[in-house]
Amino acid sequence: MTPNQRILLAIMAFVTLTVGTFIWFIASWDPAKKESLTGLPSDIQFEERLS
Repeated sequence: MTPNQRILLAIMAFVTLTVGTFIWFIASWDPAKKESLTGLPSDIQFEERLS
């Protein structure tokens, strides 16, 4: 394996790990279990977006 192939393999492994972790985070997200980080209830945020 040439040095260029090793570098490309390392980059692909990093990208795969990063994308996989992001997909797992989104797939396992449950807003009912977590309190809002903004401190506002979600219904107030939704009403503010409408106006």
